[in-house]
Amino acid sequence: MSHPRIADLTVAEFKELLHETMAQSFAEMLGDPDEGLVLRGDFAEELRRSLAEVKADGQMSSLSDIVNRLESNE
Repeated sequence: MSHPRIADLTVAEFKELLHETMAQSFAEMLGDPDEGLVLRGDFAEELRRSLAEVKADGQMSSLSDIVNRLESNE
């Protein structure tokens, strides 16, 4: 089975090859590095609790509020 050479491709075929190559490259670069990893049970529960809390009252805390709360608990 012979593979076509780039010089033998039509402009449309070459564009499609470039499109496929770029899409694959972007998917590899921007993919989820944590894909396939499992969350610890306690962390997963904390995420569920946090999402439920935000959904219930529709409010989120700013980073500075969180830092202040953490510092006051030390």
